[in-house]
Amino acid sequence: MRDHTATEAFPSINAGYASVFRPGQLSLGLVAPLEAYEVGAQPTMQQHLELAQLADRLGFAALWLRDVPFDVPSFGDPGQIYDPFVYLGTLAAATQRIALGTASIILPLRHPAHVAKAAATADVLSGGRLLLGIASGDRPEEYPALNMSFEDRGERFRERFAYIRAVGGNHPRHQGTHGALDGRIDMLPKPTGPRLPLLVTGGSRQSPNWTALHGDGWITYPRATPAQAQVVADFRRHTAEVGERPKPVMQSLYVDLIEDDGTPPSPIHLGFRSSPTFLRRYLEELQALGINHVALNLRFNRAPVDVTLQRIADELLPDFS
Repeated sequence: MRDHTATEAFPSINAGYASVFRPGQLSLGLVAPLEAYEVGAQPTMQQHLELAQLADRLGFAALWLRDVPFDVPSFGDPGQIYDPFVYLGTLAAATQRIALGTASIILPLRHPAHVAKAAATADVLSGGRLLLGIASGDRPEEYPALNMSFEDRGERFRERFAYIRAVGGNHPRHQGTHGALDGRIDMLPKPTGPRLPLLVTGGSRQSPNWTALHGDGWITYPRATPAQAQVVADFRRHTAEVGERPKPVMQSLYVDLIEDDGTPPSPIHLGFRSSPTFLRRYLEELQALGINHVALNLRFNRAPVDVTLQRIADELLPDFS
């Protein structure tokens, strides 16, 4: 099944964007770390490069990194532990084809010049495989640690976004609270394409029309299929209202893949435990309603990760690649 609400080609930005996002089609990616670990525990990060290389060889579309500056106990998840930009550089050298994404960089916590330079560097080093997901942040405990306020993060998100867009051009001119650029200096390297692909996560404390106008795509969260269909339709409508061409929509999904097709699916945090047959039907539904990419999170997967990656590659990737 294919989504017929968005058949016009997406913008041409870089190689990773083109390979992951195609109108009317759904691709599959993975969320790092590629291992199971309990709530409140730290991942071991053992064999993390070997597993990333396996995902690359098997044909997964993207590998997504999270930005978790501090391990906040109430949040219960330190992500892949490593700084996302340092890790992107390592993965760029260790892999060949798989797109490398962030889901998502907490934009109000970082100076936009540093984000822009690090992201463009990762894009160039990976041969144009970077996808820069960005967010306003949802962990209030981190903001005092960086001497920043939490309540105005939406405004700072917009300001940083504008700065990053500006320095992607040649000898930029920009005036904002994070710095003035008068055209006499430039930032290098430049992205491989016309700009960095910036994917807005959730609301990020912006209006739907702002996200539809400025973002290169939208990262949302898993929902029941009818609700997700409405959310995607709303995003498509907002994109049309602001005069933009269609843009991709992606979501995350926690899965625990089991062997037995006769065992009914059961819920887990932001996802479900099921057989590949049920997962395939669910992904077909998402594809039909307009989701272009699903980032699978194997944090609660009980089988060895390499075995699960191989099963997904054998049984699902031929239909979603």
